[in-house]
Amino acid sequence: MELLKIDCLGKPLRLEGSLAGWQQLYWGDDLVSVIQASPDNEGLKSHTFELATQVAPHAAPRAENLEDDKPTEGIVTTTIKITLETDLQWQPFVIDYRLLKNDDVITSGQRTTKDIERQTPTVPVAEKRQFSVVGLASLGFKLLKSAKVIKALLAGASVAAYSWLFSFQFALALIACLVFHEYGHIRAMKYFGMKTKGIYLIPFMGGLALSDEKINTRWQDVVISIMGPTFGLLMSLASLAAYWITGNIFFAGLATFNALLNLFNLLPILPLDGGHILKSISFSMNSIMGLVACILGAAAGVYISYSLGLALLGFLLLIGSAEIVFEWKTRHQSHLLPLDRYGQIFSAVWYLLTVGALIGIIWYFAASGDQMLALPLEILKS
Repeated sequence: MELLKIDCLGKPLRLEGSLAGWQQLYWGDDLVSVIQASPDNEGLKSHTFELATQVAPHAAPRAENLEDDKPTEGIVTTTIKITLETDLQWQPFVIDYRLLKNDDVITSGQRTTKDIERQTPTVPVAEKRQFSVVGLASLGFKLLKSAKVIKALLAGASVAAYSWLFSFQFALALIACLVFHEYGHIRAMKYFGMKTKGIYLIPFMGGLALSDEKINTRWQDVVISIMGPTFGLLMSLASLAAYWITGNIFFAGLATFNALLNLFNLLPILPLDGGHILKSISFSMNSIMGLVACILGAAAGVYISYSLGLALLGFLLLIGSAEIVFEWKTRHQSHLLPLDRYGQIFSAVWYLLTVGALIGIIWYFAASGDQMLALPLEILKS
């Protein structure tokens, strides 16, 4: 991941590093210093390299990489020693730095998690290309993204599909729940300064909140993932308040079924929101913990899929399993800044409180004695 990027004699000086301990320093496009991976991945580090300054008669000096220096007759060549000193702490992430030219400090500063969240890496994060239905769907969206009408067509198809399964009124309510849920993801993306492409409703699949930009930290993954169910919880609470005020059973049904929808999305199974939260928390602890947690989540998903006959969940599990494998294989090259201990605890508490509140809403309406309102609780008990 890109730890630091500052100006150095007219060119960007970029420091790349990872939790494995390795660091690579680039001056422009030239690799000028390397620190190999080691267990000592924090604390004081120093990178030093030399540049050549060439001075021709009646010309201003210019700095070049010493390895590329080719002395020319009549030109005086001197060397400049550049030193980058860093003091790195991973949890919570803080890097203090000093840039020295011939032992004189020319710039210094500090970067924290907030700076990492908002940066756009100079070297884009490489994506592993895999053949999948989701990949083909993503390609289709990219081809059609210039036509805004595609969103309306997908929304219309979703309304038609859910009306065929249930009723037109229920379809509209379900669409409202999905849109509000996805809007939570959109708001989180915008909070982190990410450009969004809007919400796409997929018949029988739910919805997608899309962005062209990549996340830089595990905290961003947690917040973007959990804000969907959090907005869903807010919608259920608003429907509960509307039910208390009006006594209309429609609001009671909306509150409880929306709670069930968002609770399902919080299952600790990839690629659901709950799976992303579990992955970010566990992989921030260590890679083994992350792998074990994600495998246990997948196993729970297989059991639920088999016991309830949810073929769609089984399809999602296949996608999630591929994501687990990819995360494990790239664990040492991950560009994502991990959660610190406070972030891990806060994320877990936020997740558990959201789950508890959604279950509480379902339980409250089940106690009313209405058979339809008790259905979500019966699904949970099964």
